[in-house]
Amino acid sequence: MLFIYSLSLVGYFIDFIKSNSRVNKISFYLLCLVWFIQTIILYNQTFIEKNFPILTLNDGLFFYAWILLLFSLLINHFFQIHFIVFFTNLFSFFILLLSLSLSAQTAFHDQGSEFVHEILIIHITLALLSYGFFTLSFTLALMYLIQYYFLKEKKGLKWMWRFADLERLDSYSFFLIIIGVPLLLIGLIFGLVWAYVAQAEFYWLDVKTVGSILVLVVYIVYLLLRMLKGYRGKPISIYNTCAFLGLLINFFLFSSLSEFHF
Repeated sequence: MLFIYSLSLVGYFIDFIKSNSRVNKISFYLLCLVWFIQTIILYNQTFIEKNFPILTLNDGLFFYAWILLLFSLLINHFFQIHFIVFFTNLFSFFILLLSLSLSAQTAFHDQGSEFVHEILIIHITLALLSYGFFTLSFTLALMYLIQYYFLKEKKGLKWMWRFADLERLDSYSFFLIIIGVPLLLIGLIFGLVWAYVAQAEFYWLDVKTVGSILVLVVYIVYLLLRMLKGYRGKPISIYNTCAFLGLLINFFLFSSLSEFHF
């Protein structure tokens, strides 16, 4: 259920940035599937176990996530307000993940510990996967700058055909960041829930935690510059290159300085 929900969030983010009706429709169906699974769980608790799911904090969180998901489906179907739908689902995903984690820890100690450990694994995997997309985006941005330089200086024309054209390099680099940003955001949500449920000695001012949030902010600014300010080509490729250097600092330097992440 969480995996399907994550795919839906990535799809809604892509649609939010690129206005792709096909991706929006697929994300909507995935979200309906998540809501259907949640509804079955609620039905089982209410009518089979005779326990209306609002009496405990964990049950209340699950019911709250179900309500938010229902509202987002209705808004998406009748009003097409993508901004509200994405952020409502993002918050609902956090509430659902927190509810499932707390319930697993409370009901089944051994399985709950394993589930919390899996949350940590997912957090690390999504973060590294997003870094992979950012790396590919950086590579394309660097290829853009090299191609731009040789075209301007009229050099290297014999082997320049190996590079794609400038517009394609710029577009592909942008699309990879569109995928990387929601993956990193979802990965950070998994990390925060893990730290809370596992009762780890978590520091908000930990250098790696702050660094990861800053990396996310830097790439969100990239999207804002591209969408709102219309940055294209060379300026945004230079920004992308600098953003990736910041990512490398966070990954190598901040990881070694962090007591929590080391």
